Amino acid sequence: METTPPPYPFRRPSALEQPVELRTLRDEPVVPVTLPSGDVAWMVTRHEDVRALLADDRVSRNLNRPGAARISTKSKLFQDPKMDPDPPEHTRIRRLVMKALTPSRVERLRPRVQQITDEIVAGMLRREPPVDLVEALAYPLPIRVVCELLGVPVEDQARFRGLTASFLSLGGYTTEERERNMAALDEYMRELIEAKRAAPADDLISAMIQVRDQEDGRLGEYELHWWARLLVLVGYETTAVQVGGCVAMLLSRPDQLRLVRDDPGLLKGAIEEVLRWKIVGSSVTMLRYVTEDVTVGGVTIPAGTSVIPAADSANQDASVFDRPEVFDVTRTENPHLTFSHGTHFCAGASLARLELEIVVATLLREVPDLRLAVPAEELRRHEGNLLESFVEIPVTWGGTRAGEPGGTG
Repeated sequence: METTPPPYPFRRPSALEQPVELRTLRDEPVVPVTLPSGDVAWMVTRHEDVRALLADDRVSRNLNRPGAARISTKSKLFQDPKMDPDPPEHTRIRRLVMKALTPSRVERLRPRVQQITDEIVAGMLRREPPVDLVEALAYPLPIRVVCELLGVPVEDQARFRGLTASFLSLGGYTTEERERNMAALDEYMRELIEAKRAAPADDLISAMIQVRDQEDGRLGEYELHWWARLLVLVGYETTAVQVGGCVAMLLSRPDQLRLVRDDPGLLKGAIEEVLRWKIVGSSVTMLRYVTEDVTVGGVTIPAGTSVIPAADSANQDASVFDRPEVFDVTRTENPHLTFSHGTHFCAGASLARLELEIVVATLLREVPDLRLAVPAEELRRHEGNLLESFVEIPVTWGGTRAGEPGGTG
């Protein structure tokens, strides 16, 4: 009698713990799972195989193909029939976009990101604790950073959160609400691009407009709009979840936090360990389609199969990571795949790392006694969201503790 493959994403025992299934998943190189849509995909579990698949041209990101599994029945998410997500077309467009999103441009943002972080943290400290770190810091910081990077006026920044939240939700919004919000975002981006075309500035959208006529290929008008919208969505929401989760993860492990506080040289390694833990969510958005037979760990995945190169599983592979089940900020070898690999390596990785590093360093300096205001196991995540965002992360500092006046409990 056939059994239905287990549902994926797997449920976490608590907000900061890894799903139990990840502990033994690599006993098999390929396992079937059921997506939120009800469709079945094959999950590739081992680090070596996941890394290879992410760089394999036979493994396509184009999920518009007939028979391709869907993540959700509500929306095609990042799929757009007008955009080819595979090489060579994707490579050409990505190369043009990356000319605007260079490491040097990101590094030039460091003083401004630090200034924004200082302002937000100062505002948080003026409030009576406990406060919700999600609303006080995790969301305000990346929306301000990505809007400044793109050149979005300050007065428009508050509009973006509601528009992006519906796009990244697998439930909780009707199709009509999602489409209405996306249409509003599209219209705003069109107006913004036209404004930048008329009056260019030192921002990413202006830079993307300027690379439309490069010698190595044009960035078409539709492509320009599509990428600008994508950068808003992933540059804001994913980083917001990472910021909150990173701080909560460190606060939930005081021994590890103490190591970073005592030795600032461990900060970058701590950020990489949080990234390895894949606190932002599962690998469901890495869903792919196999165009030709591919052999993985002795298993042949036939053409026409939908497959997930599972970074969350790869990041727990004991053949690559010593004691992978342990959160260890002193880990020196950390080739995690959270930002993917190969052609589709995350374009915003350097910006995300910059923001996480500045946030943690600033909190250690300005709020050395910052702590969770509730037990870590009581933290909750929104169900049905691709990024598994936190409902709230109550934090406190100073003399206010759980059970005291002004505290929680």
